[in-house]
Amino acid sequence: MEHNMIDSRKQFQADLMLMLVTLCWGVSYYLMDLCLVEMDPFTLNAYRFLVAFFIAVALSWNKVKTVNKTTLKYSVMVGIALVFVYMGATFGVKYTSLSNSGFLCALTVVFTPVFGSLFLKQKQDRKVVFAVILCLIGIALLTLKDDFSINKENLKGDLLCIMCAMAYAIDLLLTEKAVSHEEVNAYQLGVFQLGVTGVCNLFLAIITEEPHLPGTTTVWASMLFLAIFCTGVAFVVQPIAQQYTTASHTGVIYALEPVFATIVAVIFANEILSTKSYLGAFIMMASIFVMELDLKGILSKVKTR
Repeated sequence: MEHNMIDSRKQFQADLMLMLVTLCWGVSYYLMDLCLVEMDPFTLNAYRFLVAFFIAVALSWNKVKTVNKTTLKYSVMVGIALVFVYMGATFGVKYTSLSNSGFLCALTVVFTPVFGSLFLKQKQDRKVVFAVILCLIGIALLTLKDDFSINKENLKGDLLCIMCAMAYAIDLLLTEKAVSHEEVNAYQLGVFQLGVTGVCNLFLAIITEEPHLPGTTTVWASMLFLAIFCTGVAFVVQPIAQQYTTASHTGVIYALEPVFATIVAVIFANEILSTKSYLGAFIMMASIFVMELDLKGILSKVKTR
């Protein structure tokens, strides 16, 4: 009995940690929008990830100094995937609404099992197909105009956000493969992928942009919050918290990210959504929860009663 109480308490604490991470990611879309007024996308991502990396290394040098070649190899692979994730997210925020970016980037929850089925031959339930169909309907309602014609003003940003979701699905599958190897240290992988992503973004910034430091206190504060909490803490807390909770809990909690993003957009950026957009967002949320519900388990419990 006592053991169960300790487990449930740890799970509750882990779920709270993941919810705080999700809240930070929801807020991050608004903060990125603020930073992009002064900074270019690759420059912002370079500072964001490099600051997070150096802080993580400084706080846990004893844990990361023993990194091996296999962990570094996978850190490079996962880090490169993460470059495309944040390329899509940052440029997406620049060219579409905050609400759209929040919901479209959350499509990772659907793309992950789809890619797992296509590339890793993982078997998927029928609910996956149903969830994908719901998501496509939701995307149409959220991104198309009232007459269901293509909204060309947001099209570039919407497509970039969808690319972000696809790249993060690949990132998750690569991470899953990496941590399945005994010689790969999950914590070190989380830290060094930050460094790889930061260096790649710095290289792209030097080639395509004119890197410079933030010029105002607001952008400095936003960039540092993105680096420390939305990047460094988030990518370190995630693997630790997931040791004490279930995948289904994590999936449902991460589904709250677009909700937080929309709330922040409405309150701080004064965005106004149409009824059609709200319906599309609701359907996308429903598809995410359909993905995570254990329908067979629920039905079996009902039958036993």
